[in-house]
Amino acid sequence: MLTFYHASKSRSDRVLWLLQELDAPVETIRTDIRRQDGSGGRDPRNPHPEGKVPALVHDGDLVTESGAILLYLTDLFPERGLGIGASEPGRGAYLTWLFWYGGVLEPVYLLEMMGVSDHPIAHTTFRDREAVAARLSAALRTGPWLMGERFTAADILLCSLYLYLPDAVPADPAVRDWIARCTARDAFARAQALD
Repeated sequence: MLTFYHASKSRSDRVLWLLQELDAPVETIRTDIRRQDGSGGRDPRNPHPEGKVPALVHDGDLVTESGAILLYLTDLFPERGLGIGASEPGRGAYLTWLFWYGGVLEPVYLLEMMGVSDHPIAHTTFRDREAVAARLSAALRTGPWLMGERFTAADILLCSLYLYLPDAVPADPAVRDWIARCTARDAFARAQALD
């Protein structure tokens, strides 16, 4: 049994989207979280150790962090083809995209929002908006999706950032078209309707 802890307009939206893509049997528990504007608060029902979302419980195992949950779910439902399995070509690239999101992509924009992106350590460690755009543009030259011809959870994860930060979308038409293709999917529309 899958139990998904979700708060609207949060990082858990991307998991809700993937669950729709997977057509996975899941119990969704809507939960409150502390918001950046100071509203909301920790929900005692939420098992996330920090009171955040997303959180997923499967047969007693708790999984948190977006990339980990997306990987867990795509490994759990390999027949849906939304992940790259351990024995498949491209697994390394797939894992790289999932972890690049949390290790580089999101930090670049968060540091910028905090006004510290020009600090030498931030720039050396994470690079900048232009480097992020260049990497996405290069990947999308080989196919309509990050993994070439195959849409995966990596597309959901990376695209999701730009849904919250539309002003940060790179100017490259290939990136803009990729976001449009991602959000044109039926599962995205279903997730939006549920949210």
